[in-house]
Amino acid sequence: MVITLQLKLRNRPGFLGKVTSTIGREGGNIGNIDTVNADPDFITRKITVNVINEQQGQKLVEALNHLQGAEVISVSDVILNFHRKGKISLTPKMKIRSLADLGVVYTPGVARVCEVIKQDPQRARDYTIVQNTVAIVTDGTAVLGLGDIGPLAAMPVMEGKAMLFKEFANIDAFPICLATKEVNRIVETVENISPGFGGINLEDISAPRCFEVEARLKERLNIPVFHDDQHGTAVVVLAGLINALKIVDRKMDQVKVVVNGAGAAGLAIAGILAAVGVGQIIVCDSKGVIYQGRKEGMNRYKQQIAEKTNPERIKGGLANALKGSDVLIGVSVPGALTLRMIRTMVPDPVVFALANPEPEILPEKAEKVARIVATGRSDYHNQINNVLCFPGIFRGALDVGAREINMEMKLQAAYAIAGTISEEHLSEDYIIPSVFDPNVVPRVAQVVAEAARRTGVAVGQN
Repeated sequence: MVITLQLKLRNRPGFLGKVTSTIGREGGNIGNIDTVNADPDFITRKITVNVINEQQGQKLVEALNHLQGAEVISVSDVILNFHRKGKISLTPKMKIRSLADLGVVYTPGVARVCEVIKQDPQRARDYTIVQNTVAIVTDGTAVLGLGDIGPLAAMPVMEGKAMLFKEFANIDAFPICLATKEVNRIVETVENISPGFGGINLEDISAPRCFEVEARLKERLNIPVFHDDQHGTAVVVLAGLINALKIVDRKMDQVKVVVNGAGAAGLAIAGILAAVGVGQIIVCDSKGVIYQGRKEGMNRYKQQIAEKTNPERIKGGLANALKGSDVLIGVSVPGALTLRMIRTMVPDPVVFALANPEPEILPEKAEKVARIVATGRSDYHNQINNVLCFPGIFRGALDVGAREINMEMKLQAAYAIAGTISEEHLSEDYIIPSVFDPNVVPRVAQVVAEAARRTGVAVGQN
């Protein structure tokens, strides 16, 4: 966590050094130091400090207060302050300055627009926000790194997602946090609110319920339904793999890929790899390798993936699956992968250790053996981040009024993300573009829109 300390300090040479030394001894990592005001006797400073947790912050404050000539005036939590009153708001596109303006945007003028839409519902795309809105729907049962924290506690994450939609693709997204875990009620609620949205982004709904929710909504709605934890992850993983295989000079249809983790992300990754023609895919879960005929820990979704993967019916655990493999994609738990396992893979293996916040194996350790390593973290190179995918995919889908986001649209998005990096610039630590690369969203949006038209799911264009 990050705290900001406002301190009143004796204005003497070297006294700030005593303060910073005290902070360091207590394990704090100093960021900014600003002067608020000063006089001949005292100086007030604002110091930003990174601490591990609230307890460490309290100990640090106590230590500073015991320093003669120092007084902690206030302590504030930077992250909590940033989130105060929420991170998003609704802003009108025009000002209402007169009765004439009021008559245009509301009654009686708005009735004209209502009549047009009543006669032709597709005109809602022209005259309302529907063509540029996405509902971010969650029940708060599978929040990254936090688990089942409920819909209210999940709200800050959904607000953050809405900010990403707006910042990267200029899409107006709204958090919809549902106080139910029942599939029927989730589906019914989303179906009932769907007329006000151009797309549905399912978020942080635990498996296997998320699969059923998505499948049933796709059947009932004529707007895109996209579970980002599944398909966003799968698209960006495929993009990274496309470029990684270029570096190690291997073909997609010749490699053996092991996916460790059979939740929402793992099954979607296996599915998109099968669609793109990966030579051999093996999926593992906490019970070991998934194969046709396995009984323990199976569900219908794992059974479906068993029919598409592991043609040799390899059994055992992750260590057995990895022998002779080219690629490991981990979407599982910290510590699941060891150097000994990586050494059993082919020379110059590719390792995507995507468990977050702590990966299956630390990159600096994996790189002792692996040729290419990627994680889901921003503090390491090759970050597999869904922000590279969902803004552009929805931008392209909304622009052409797509009824769905199909496999061809997802594949083209992956190729577009991968192609953002020219081959001459590819390297072991640069297989995936930055989320701030301004070319990513436009490229993804363009190819997704084209794929929607080509596959017959586009119904219009803005």
